[in-house]
Amino acid sequence: MRTKIIILFALVFALNFNTTFAQGCEDDAAPTGATSGVPSTSSSTFFGYIQPEYDTHFTDPSTNTFKFKRARFGVRGRVNRTFSYYVMLETSDFIASDGNVYLMDAFVTFDKYEWTKFSVGSFKQPFGLEVTTACHSLTTIDRSIVSDQLVAPQRDLGLMMLGGTSKTKFRYSVALMNGTGLGLKDNNTKKDIIGRATYKVFDFMTLGGSFRYGYPNTKDKDRTTLGGEVVLTYNAFKLQGEYIYDEGDYNRAAEGGCGSVPLELGDKRAGAYVMATYDVNEKIQPVFKYEYFDQDLDIKKIGYQEMMTIGANYFINKNTRIQVNYQNKIETGLSVDNDALLMQLQVKF
Repeated sequence: MRTKIIILFALVFALNFNTTFAQGCEDDAAPTGATSGVPSTSSSTFFGYIQPEYDTHFTDPSTNTFKFKRARFGVRGRVNRTFSYYVMLETSDFIASDGNVYLMDAFVTFDKYEWTKFSVGSFKQPFGLEVTTACHSLTTIDRSIVSDQLVAPQRDLGLMMLGGTSKTKFRYSVALMNGTGLGLKDNNTKKDIIGRATYKVFDFMTLGGSFRYGYPNTKDKDRTTLGGEVVLTYNAFKLQGEYIYDEGDYNRAAEGGCGSVPLELGDKRAGAYVMATYDVNEKIQPVFKYEYFDQDLDIKKIGYQEMMTIGANYFINKNTRIQVNYQNKIETGLSVDNDALLMQLQVKF
C-alpha cells in the first residue's frame, strides 16, 4: 500500500537563529556563543550526560546489576551564521550490541530560517513523542515498549527538513532516510519517508501525528507506520499518551531502542501508552504509566503484554536527578515472574 502524504504549511522566511538539536539527544538549544540573539560566526560547546543505574529483576531466580544506561559525550556549535553542527558518541557498553563505543549522532544543519531548516547526516527518525524526546528528559527510565519495538531503527542516516521550535504552536519534520540503521548502507534502491507534525491547539493541549513509509529489506515489500499523540497540562499536572500502528515488512536485524531486545513481529502490530505526572514542587515528581503492546494483531492472547510503571523523579538541581521506577509486567496467557525495580542517577553537563 502506497501512502501519499500531503503536508500543508506556510513558509515564513523570517530570519531566526535558534538552533534545534532535538533530532539528536538534546532539546531545543540556544545558539552557542550568542550575543543579544545573534550567534557568533564560529563557536563550539562540549556537552553530555551519564546515567549510572542499578536494576533488580524479580525473576526466578532473581538478578540484579549495576550498569550504565547511557554515557554520551558530544560537541555542538556553529561554523558560521548559517550552518550548525552536532556530534555525539555513545560510550556505554550496555547499549551497543558489541559493547564498543560508536558514533551515534553526527549531522550538519542549515538553520538560517526558522521554518525551513535542513539537516543531513545521522540522527533520530522524526517519529513519535517519546522517541523524539531527549533521552535525558524522559519521564520514565525506559521508553514504552511500543516506541522501542516499532520505531526501529530509532536512528538512521538521511536528509531532513524541519521547522518550528518548542516556542511555536506548529512544528514539523520530514525526512528521507536509508531505513537500515546506524553505520549501514541502504540495502535497496528505495528510501524511507518519515515525518511528524505537532500543533498546540490550546494552552493546555498539544496534538501530533507521525508517519513512516518505506522498504526495510527489499523494494518489493513495504512498511507503513502511523502514530498519534496528545499532551494535556493543567497547572502542575501533565498527561500524555501515544498510539502507534505498524504493518508490513520490517528489518529483523535492526536493534530495538536503547539496547532493548527486538521481538518477532506479526504482519500487523500496535501499542500505546498513557502517562501522568504531578509536580509536587520543583524537586519531586511522581509518575504513573500504563502501556500495552501487541506484536501480532492477528493472533489472540499470544505476543500481547501490558506494563504499569510507578515511580518518582527527584531533581537535586537542574543538571542532576534521581529516578526510581517499579515495572509491573502483565502477560496474557502464560504468566512469568519478570517485574523489575530500576534506579538511576543522571548527571548532565
